[in-house]
Amino acid sequence: MANNQKLKDNYQESIKPFQPKPSYVANCLKAFLVGGIICTLGQAIQNFYIAFFDFNEKNAGNPTVATLILISALLTGFGIYDRIGQFAGAGSAVPVTGFANSMTSAALEHRSEGIVLGVATNMFKLAGNVIVFGTVSAYIVGIIRYLFKTYLL
Repeated sequence: MANNQKLKDNYQESIKPFQPKPSYVANCLKAFLVGGIICTLGQAIQNFYIAFFDFNEKNAGNPTVATLILISALLTGFGIYDRIGQFAGAGSAVPVTGFANSMTSAALEHRSEGIVLGVATNMFKLAGNVIVFGTVSAYIVGIIRYLFKTYLL
């Protein structure tokens, strides 16, 4: 057992010179630029809804998010969003488009298993966690807000 660990450590040390060093500054810049482009696109879509459909800023948010999710799902289906994600890293994963990409990718990966047991089941493995923790967090924050509003203000 100790011999295996020694071999593993020797292997790790011997491959270090051949591993590429991550460029943190370049990765941060790429994430910042792509995330900014996604947010700018979202703002442009929101401005479109405000200008052409008589939404106000508050009401234009929901269709804007739905449009960004649709665009992300389509780009994932065509294989474009994955290349954007490889380039940008967290810049494409953090906005809502990254969540839509992960759900769509899971659905596409398991489509051969059928709609119910393949697509729907595997698509919501990731979404289920986010929905559950989002709902629980919102409930807890709501209770805290209620307590503050009722008893402290």
